Amino acid sequence: MKFNLKVIIRILGLLTFINGFFMLLCLPFSLYYGSQDFKAIIYPGFLSILAGLFTWILFNQKSTKKQELTKRDAYIVVTLCWVFMSATGSLPYVYSGVIPNFTDAFFETMSGYSTTGASVLNNIESIPKGILLWRSMTQWIGGMGIIVLAVAILPILGIGGMELFVAEAPGISPDKLKPRIKETAKRLWIIYVGLTVLETILLMGAGMSFYDAINHSFTTMSSGGFSTKQDSVAFYNSPLIEYIIILFMFIAGTNFTVTYFILKRNFQKVVENEEFKYYFLAIAFFTIMITYTVYKVTGHSMEQSFRDSMFQVVSIVTTTGFVTADYTLWSSFATVCFFILMFFGASAGSTAGGIKIVRHVVLLKNSLLELKRQMHPSAIIPVRLNKKGVSQETTYNIIAFIMIYIMIFAISSIIMAFIGVDFMTSIGAVATSLGNIGPGLGKVGPVNNFAEIPQIGKWLLSLLMLLGRLELFTVLILFSPYFWKRY
Repeated sequence: MKFNLKVIIRILGLLTFINGFFMLLCLPFSLYYGSQDFKAIIYPGFLSILAGLFTWILFNQKSTKKQELTKRDAYIVVTLCWVFMSATGSLPYVYSGVIPNFTDAFFETMSGYSTTGASVLNNIESIPKGILLWRSMTQWIGGMGIIVLAVAILPILGIGGMELFVAEAPGISPDKLKPRIKETAKRLWIIYVGLTVLETILLMGAGMSFYDAINHSFTTMSSGGFSTKQDSVAFYNSPLIEYIIILFMFIAGTNFTVTYFILKRNFQKVVENEEFKYYFLAIAFFTIMITYTVYKVTGHSMEQSFRDSMFQVVSIVTTTGFVTADYTLWSSFATVCFFILMFFGASAGSTAGGIKIVRHVVLLKNSLLELKRQMHPSAIIPVRLNKKGVSQETTYNIIAFIMIYIMIFAISSIIMAFIGVDFMTSIGAVATSLGNIGPGLGKVGPVNNFAEIPQIGKWLLSLLMLLGRLELFTVLILFSPYFWKRY
């Protein structure tokens, strides 16, 4: 099987063009605020646009025949996309001098596109407005996936996009809101943009400036967590702002298909969705437990204890990473709870990272049914989700995913410790990077950042962000000899 290299390069050219276009959207803010980052945005922006156009024209194939991507092509495109986008997206940081070190700039950008939210920046308020908006925009682009955006365009260009969509969203099964993948991608983006606009309006009504509101909306709907303030959302000290962000973090962590059904008032579909039910119950359970702990430990009012607890629980479960308090100071019990939540993830088909609730549900159901199978070895007892049987192949895939996830976590933690990072920081940095969460434990906790992590450690964590964002297999399969074998 041969790779369709020309099509792959053309798609990468298209995505580079799109990346440059989004960079230039930051220019009006740079000009309005009179910040000294105009050249640092316009040069990389035009460079990306010209490089994308040149690549597109150079590798253009004059053919009326529709070119369908194979699975192997799609895996290569998606992985290279995130690497290329992070490399070109880091140029504004380097050119402006905000992050002169390329390793740090690449780390920050990969953290953006993967919607992790881990940062190396200090004194964020001093960063030029255009660069800061670009930082937030990388998360907004990565949230829904620049691939999904391209999928809506590729059929127009004569390139089939289904394989690309599957590689970008390799969960149990990418639900189609409409039969055609192009229509699915368009509707996903309409919902995504609409919710972003709505949150911006509400945050402005709650007291944020338009600039801060649009930045936080970008990074809330993408489950990213980058803020325009060093103290994150805690800076505003506003219960109303916090409740608005909690609501939209929860929505962003919900399967977009479920959100679509809610908007269509098809509530029966929502009620029948088991993943949504467990997603809600997990948040409610941990919020109640931690609220009691915070109330007893801090002496805050019950309302503030509830609000602080819910904000941090929803932020970690949805892998957003905003903070309003240092949860590592609440108690050892709370710290352990939040560490466990780093391995939850929200819903499949959402902008959140992590393992995802649905995988935990299927694994738990299969484990319980295994006890029944021991008593009835001849019986065929399938796992059921939403009243439908889950195939053995899917169950095995989930078991393999979770085992590989834990194995990568363990090996990476050992490597981080080997290069001189303390134990708590090692496991916290690895867990939060692999889960695309943002704040971790130890020296990378909710009130710290990743600036002190050694350079080699930042490259490892960048790789983990990529693995987590593309759900392991999309990247790992490239290192398999079977992938490159000719049949």
